[in-house]
Amino acid sequence: MISKTLLEKLSGIVGKKHLMTSQKDMVEFASDATKIAHMPDVVAFPENSEQISRILRLATENGFPIVPRGAGTGMSGGAVPVYGGVVLAMDRLNRILSVDRDNLIAKAEPGVITADLQQAVEAQDLFYPPDPASLKVSTLGGNIAECAGGLRAVKYGVTRDYVLGLTIVLPTGEIIKTGVETRKGVAGYDLVRLIAGSEGTLAVITAMTLRLVPKPETKHTMVAFFENVSLAVQTVSKIIRNKIVPAILEFMDRLCIDCVREEMHLDLPENSGAMLLIEVDGHPELVAHQARIIEDLCGVATVFRAAKNPESAEELWEARRNVSPSLHKLRPHKINEDIVVPRSRLAELISFLGTVSMEYGLPIPAFGHAGDGNIHVNIMLDEEDPVQLKNGHAIVRALFEKVIDMGGTITGEHGISITKAPYLEMEIPVEGIQLMKRIKKAFDPEGILNPGKIFS
Repeated sequence: MISKTLLEKLSGIVGKKHLMTSQKDMVEFASDATKIAHMPDVVAFPENSEQISRILRLATENGFPIVPRGAGTGMSGGAVPVYGGVVLAMDRLNRILSVDRDNLIAKAEPGVITADLQQAVEAQDLFYPPDPASLKVSTLGGNIAECAGGLRAVKYGVTRDYVLGLTIVLPTGEIIKTGVETRKGVAGYDLVRLIAGSEGTLAVITAMTLRLVPKPETKHTMVAFFENVSLAVQTVSKIIRNKIVPAILEFMDRLCIDCVREEMHLDLPENSGAMLLIEVDGHPELVAHQARIIEDLCGVATVFRAAKNPESAEELWEARRNVSPSLHKLRPHKINEDIVVPRSRLAELISFLGTVSMEYGLPIPAFGHAGDGNIHVNIMLDEEDPVQLKNGHAIVRALFEKVIDMGGTITGEHGISITKAPYLEMEIPVEGIQLMKRIKKAFDPEGILNPGKIFS
């Protein structure tokens, strides 16, 4: 697809040492966390917006695909080069440009690791709340492209809630600055919100202005174990009804608790039907007050533990951090879905999972963000067994039908990309999808930017 002449032109744009063509070297750029793999023809490492503009213009003129890539931690295949072409690796655009304490903003390039920005702003008593599980590896550009969520979304929101402005390059080569550096701004269509979550299909992000908040003075971590899911969900509702919005309100079901206990040898109570991990943050007096109320509201719990110091808080976090890898003791592979339902209906969802688990003979542990109803449903299976694989995909469809019927969504964090594209019409009506396709055409008339994503 990429001729020798085009290779020479790409080399002339980024420099020969910033162009990768070896099959052996490009393997790591063929897939992301989904493990779905398609080899690129070339990997380019541009340095700035101008180089990206020239590459995109070249691609539009010659009809070859461009796939923007951050760290490749995506869970829906957004960075996979389905049709080959050029992977645009953003590694070199990795500078934190400024941190403005007076205006509570930071400016950065897309290749900055999320945790690095968090550390930089927290050193100045500021706070960047978005916290995807991959924050120590994933990049800001990738987070924006997928609109990453994370544990703190219940109180602080998701990535798009912190993006004020962007510098983007259109597939036709134009470099555009959109958005603002202020908390308010309503001039024209909100292109920033359109780009955030567009999964690299509309434009390439080359710089961003991010909203910051003051760093919370303190935090308090607690864990509660319940006899069943209904009691845990009732407790979640009680906490919210008492006008407390925790920074973190995480859930694990019985299967998850048992797997973590056995795999990690952690001190978790046996015969627990559900676990809530709760964290409140803010002013010390308010945090202490809220922690007391939450402990009272957890009176129906069989076990309640509160962290006395950062070290004991870290012990409480061990179970949540290790839940995903520990599940492989059930089956070697999993289909990981990130559905969202109204949080008051979580017990109904978990009951449904138990029913379909029995029907199809596959374990389905669930954990995730109880505070906002975003649950990671893990369909455990052996992909080498065709019956299990068929049943796994049948469960996915049944799950999505149930979630939509409950007023939820088929993805809260991971995006559509490749893995959920066949199911998008279950949630979005045909008219809505056609409108999205017209928007895509307006940005990308030749369809060169991240083709094969979102629309099946």
